[in-house]
Amino acid sequence: MSEDIQICDLMEQSGVKFGTSGARGLASAMTDGVCHAYTSGFLSFLEESNELKRAGESVAIAGDLRPSTGRIMAAVAQAVRDMGYVPVNCGRIPSPAVALLGFEQGIPSIMVTGSHIPADRNGIKFNKCSGEILKRDEVRMMAQKVLYRSDVEVGSLPAEEDTAVSLYLERYTKVFPANCLANLRVGVYQHSAVGREVLIELFSRLGAEVIPLGFSDTFVPVDTEAIRADDVALALEWSEEFDLDCLVSTDGDSDRPLISDEEGSWLRGDVAGILVARFLGAESVHTPVSCNTAVEACGWFKRVERTKIGSPYVVASMQEAEASGEIGVVGYEANGGFLMQSACRVFDGELSALPTRDAILPMLAVMLYAKANQVSISASVKQLPQRFTASDRIENFPSDESSKILNLLQDKAAVEEMFGSLFGEVDHLDRTDGLRITFNAGEVLHLRPSGNAPEFRCYNEADSIERVREMQQQSMERLLVLKA
Repeated sequence: MSEDIQICDLMEQSGVKFGTSGARGLASAMTDGVCHAYTSGFLSFLEESNELKRAGESVAIAGDLRPSTGRIMAAVAQAVRDMGYVPVNCGRIPSPAVALLGFEQGIPSIMVTGSHIPADRNGIKFNKCSGEILKRDEVRMMAQKVLYRSDVEVGSLPAEEDTAVSLYLERYTKVFPANCLANLRVGVYQHSAVGREVLIELFSRLGAEVIPLGFSDTFVPVDTEAIRADDVALALEWSEEFDLDCLVSTDGDSDRPLISDEEGSWLRGDVAGILVARFLGAESVHTPVSCNTAVEACGWFKRVERTKIGSPYVVASMQEAEASGEIGVVGYEANGGFLMQSACRVFDGELSALPTRDAILPMLAVMLYAKANQVSISASVKQLPQRFTASDRIENFPSDESSKILNLLQDKAAVEEMFGSLFGEVDHLDRTDGLRITFNAGEVLHLRPSGNAPEFRCYNEADSIERVREMQQQSMERLLVLKA
């Protein structure tokens, strides 16, 4: 069967929808026909935007290690060929690596990944020649009309090329000295992260003693914002057993980091982001509304701008800052992914801009910030104003159910009726993204539907780790009652 259809209508028909980072859905729903059509729509949008100008131009393709990724990459490559372009198979590499190749060569890049979500789901992340897809671009992509063929014939992927991963490694080895991680014992929690070999190679080349740990042949859905209890326990165990200075890992597509201190405690991504921005000498910091308020309280930066949650919003905010003449423009998210709109001086060189989520830079910066100050990573964290955050999620929570809960919380009185017995009177409400509630005691509860998956996310902030954990437990218990 074949039909002309707009992408927005195919989204409703297939159940594979656009969220914060591209299209995502059940792997079974991401048929060859759907993936071929979405890629065709993306390329049509680029032609309409004058980013693709002639037949025969290249389009970079990469993917993560989930079981369905190879099939989807092949469908994407077929769409590229059918549109008159040349697919470049970059292999199974980190999302920022294929994005970097695209930005450097001025070509589109496509990453097949579901990031942290379970293996029965997958996704496609699209990057323009000039940068990430922004929300306004997404609207234009969804308006594209394409030929959808449920029985599309898909050929094999072209042979892999290693240009992208080599360029990604060179980004760091050309700027960071070869011995900068000397005398550090770094554990790499490999699991099924697509960047696991890249981490081992890079940190070894920079002088660290690297201990690979936890390799998995099956996909592990590691979420850097909602860290599994098993991964908390493993970090503590491995740090003691191997006397590590730091343990690192990433999510499935290796654009979001996990970084531990020397005791095996995972750093929150929004705490690590502050240290990275400081290490780079950043002046203008852009971060979602859900992130730790220590970034304002520390007083290190000329400007802190809050955005909606999702890298497209952070990128758009950074672009506006750069256009207005600001320098040292960077961004980070609560998941730990770090973005550079401006080039920054590092050691005796210049680290070029990379305005998409990256996991490697935060790892290097956190370790080197501590080393430069001759303190441990835990001591570096203690230099910050002590505000503690926690986050969790309710899985299999449809967005319309999430919206029903948020619609109940229309004003302070409604919020206090639901949460006042737990957290007291409300100081103010912020609806930048979902509902962020600040109580009179300075504690924070932030509720929002995920933009990537059928999940309801819950964030808390307080002045002590004990209190924020208590808040998190109480918040989740109340939300689960509401869900029931």
